[in-house]
Amino acid sequence: MKFSVNWLREFVDIPEKIEELAELLTLAGVEIEGIATRGVNIDKVVVAEITASSPHPNADRLTVCEVNDGSGIKRQIVCGAKNYKVGDKVPLALPGAVLPNGLKIRASKLRGVESEGMLCSAIELGTGEDATGLLILSPAANVGAPIRDLFPDDTIIDVEITPNRGDLLSHFGLAREIAALAGTSLRDNAGRFGEPSLPASKEGITIEAPQACPFYSARRIENVKVGPSPEWLRTRIESVGTRSINNIVDISNFVMLELGQPTHAFDADKLKGDIHVRLAREGEKFLALDGKTYPLTPRDLVITDEERVVGIGGVMGGEETGVTSTTQNILLEAAYFAPAGIRRTARDLSLPSDASYRFERGVDPAMILRASHRAAELMREIGSGKPSEVISIAGELPQNPADVSLYYERCNQLLGIIVAPRTVDQILKRFGLNERETRDDHATWQIPSYRRDLVRDVDLIEEVVRAFGVHKISGTNRSRFTSLSPADHAHDRETELRLTLAGRGLYEVRTSKLIPRHDVIVAGNAVELRNPLSEDHVALRPDLITGLLGALERNIRGGAERVAIFELGRIFLPPDATEQRRLGILVYGKAATGAHWRADQKSKRRLDFVDLKGAIESVSETPLAFRRGQHRDLALAAEILAGNDVAGFAGQIAVTRAARLDATAAIFVAELNLDLLLEPGLTARTFQEMDRYPAVRRDIAMIVPETLTHSEILGAIRAADESLLQNVELFDLFGGEATSQIGAGRKSLAYTLTYRDKNRTLTSEEVTAAHARIRERLQSELGAEVRE
Repeated sequence: MKFSVNWLREFVDIPEKIEELAELLTLAGVEIEGIATRGVNIDKVVVAEITASSPHPNADRLTVCEVNDGSGIKRQIVCGAKNYKVGDKVPLALPGAVLPNGLKIRASKLRGVESEGMLCSAIELGTGEDATGLLILSPAANVGAPIRDLFPDDTIIDVEITPNRGDLLSHFGLAREIAALAGTSLRDNAGRFGEPSLPASKEGITIEAPQACPFYSARRIENVKVGPSPEWLRTRIESVGTRSINNIVDISNFVMLELGQPTHAFDADKLKGDIHVRLAREGEKFLALDGKTYPLTPRDLVITDEERVVGIGGVMGGEETGVTSTTQNILLEAAYFAPAGIRRTARDLSLPSDASYRFERGVDPAMILRASHRAAELMREIGSGKPSEVISIAGELPQNPADVSLYYERCNQLLGIIVAPRTVDQILKRFGLNERETRDDHATWQIPSYRRDLVRDVDLIEEVVRAFGVHKISGTNRSRFTSLSPADHAHDRETELRLTLAGRGLYEVRTSKLIPRHDVIVAGNAVELRNPLSEDHVALRPDLITGLLGALERNIRGGAERVAIFELGRIFLPPDATEQRRLGILVYGKAATGAHWRADQKSKRRLDFVDLKGAIESVSETPLAFRRGQHRDLALAAEILAGNDVAGFAGQIAVTRAARLDATAAIFVAELNLDLLLEPGLTARTFQEMDRYPAVRRDIAMIVPETLTHSEILGAIRAADESLLQNVELFDLFGGEATSQIGAGRKSLAYTLTYRDKNRTLTSEEVTAAHARIRERLQSELGAEVRE
């Protein structure tokens, strides 16, 4: 909500520097969203009176005005606005003036007619957003007076009000808060907020829904004169973003902005009989002030006369009984509406208003009759009306909040500092609380009607610390540096796994932990739910492969030619649903996506087991081994070994199951036990300095039986324990059907062996000797036929 600092100064002393006020409120939890300056401090802009007007001879949309600027010389101004009439007083920018938008005014000809200045709109002067016509000034404005006299400098602060602080939605409410925080006094020099002592009548109003409207009042003001508002009133409401309409409506808005209590003015002559406050009937409709017709339901609170709905309680009045220029008699409404009902109606009808915004957050019951009296007196003063000496009321005002007790020791314990009981009492009194009972260790406080958010002792302690100063509570170091736990390491490692696999071109997926009945049959033994919500969620998944295949199926049906995905998640092992963290990987289709003019034959290659194996090896800090194995879902299966432990499996999905997925290529999957893979011993990283001396590489080729695995060959080479051997890398494999030259059941492999010493450059003789010992070991232990 926007607040005028000039307006606030009527109630409380404001620091000269607005930044100090902003800091005071912000530290107390009342957030300042913005600060802006207003006013029209422009040279050569004066009040002028339009004395004559005629059509422009060469332009249909322009008129030629004759104006009096107080200098005694009639000025001719070409104008494009249509909202004025002869006799209106408007702002005139004389030649030489520079407007806020940078426009420099000079005498010129417009369509052949001389124009000696410009008549200004509100947006051109920076006083509002209305650009549809001239800014019509008060008839009481002095001709020739500088425009700055009518629009004095002001500062507007935009305050974010939390939903529990409806008491701050007015200038008086915010001033009361500032006075409490700063320890200054709140003033009302005009006595405008005193309790009115009017006699009350119970006639003319019936409340049929007391739960939604506990209290309703109406006061009649006769013989009002509806017209433009005086300049001070227009300036006040427009400074905070409310558009001026006429003096009666502006008074209602002014009182709401000043005191926080919405009021509504009905045209009393358009009402038929008594006022009824009730819930709407099914099928009822309502024509609102915005010109739209709204369908109502029995949940909506309405104000009616004897014939029709004339207002939606706390939200908006009706067009049929609204105040117009011909209105003579007013019925002024001021009431208390239950917040929940107003909030629901405003949302259901998509009809928010300034009034509903305040009623939703709760208004001060003690301010209802005061606001009604304030509005009536302004209508007497500005609109020449005659308020009735009797006010009609119905219902009872809501009771004040319950008393709250506060123990001083509790306050000190919660804040972590000692605040003297006397200081606590003084602060709470500044916020309007009254002592009911005082003892050595605690006090009981009467909560004011406008602070219904104070219901517990902690609420009072919050008020204490807001005024005492949060910044005065010294910070305490309640924790120390904590070393990373295994859970932290595991989380970081999982994050690295995701980034590594994404870097290899795989996409992460998330599948449901619950599987359908069909997948239970396919997957075999799974822990079923006792009360499944549907047939699609009947059991806990025993593996990740089932979900990955489901994702593959949806992608294939969507036309995907390449699917490379992974998932990190938990599975539930039968029979007791033991949880394990697993990593699932699936690759299918083309090795590369799309076509490119530079693509070679490699782009036609399909993903295979080697691609899957590369992805698996990339996620482990230590080397993994693979050996042949069996798996019920895989046609070709391999066990993945981490040291001596089986860390998972990998292989190709059986053709029969792949066919059910409409797959046109082989599907390769793997699943690894993350609980094992992320063990500290397997994930610990070691660092070594960069090699300073050159390496020597030698190749070794051999013919071995088809059944001999790569892992067994690596094991034999490393078992030689050659200190100079740094790395072994397979670079060639020749086997399968094209082995007639080397004999059936055999294959040819070629390795590159890298030798290096970190302290010196190796000699050729040293490398040859080490290489020969490895060759001999392969021949003697594995029966390899080393090729020259």
